Amino acid sequence: MAVPEALAGLAAIPGVRTAAQLRGSGEQLTVLPALARLLPGGALRRGSTVAVRGATSLVLALLAAATRDGCWAAVTGLPELGLAAAAELGVDLGRVALVPDPGAELVAVASALVDGFDLVVLGGGLPPQPARRLAGRVRNRGAVLLVAGHWPGADLELTISDGRWHGLTGDGHGHLSYREVTAISHGRGPAARPTAVPLRLPGRGGAVETAGSPRRRLAGVAG
Repeated sequence: MAVPEALAGLAAIPGVRTAAQLRGSGEQLTVLPALARLLPGGALRRGSTVAVRGATSLVLALLAAATRDGCWAAVTGLPELGLAAAAELGVDLGRVALVPDPGAELVAVASALVDGFDLVVLGGGLPPQPARRLAGRVRNRGAVLLVAGHWPGADLELTISDGRWHGLTGDGHGHLSYREVTAISHGRGPAARPTAVPLRLPGRGGAVETAGSPRRRLAGVAG
């Protein structure tokens, strides 16, 4: 059976909601408090496409609060996804469906997932025309699309930079305990002015933490 046909019965899975039900279940999906300052309104807006560049761990962190709050997520095109890391970041793996390698069916699989899940993670971008069609489907269905990579015309782009691990001594001994990064958000409308937030991603114990006070940047962010 082709992958898109196999996904046709998603609505029959207990707890998975149809597109019509998604549209009636609230306008936003919650995120961890450490990530709220990166997002307009402090949450993921239904119908939006968010491109995340520089860290798959940030993509997973965006799933954490939503899945714990009862939302369903699906991940496709990320065969290297680390489930242990996802669990440490707070993702409820019982509410995540995986299609690791859809091959040539990536567009069809992503479209089917958007019809039945609150959040869909897509590993990598698409050519402009299918990207526009999929983004339109996301808006119509009331889902959230998280893209691990560049996405033309994304509503919001999150970029990770300045990564530095801590925990080793000067001679290289010890254990890596946390990684400090700077997360920058930039997008349309209320997100037009870039915002930078220092994070520990992962922090001690694997969870994401705020590393300090956010700073507002007035200049644009190079893509």
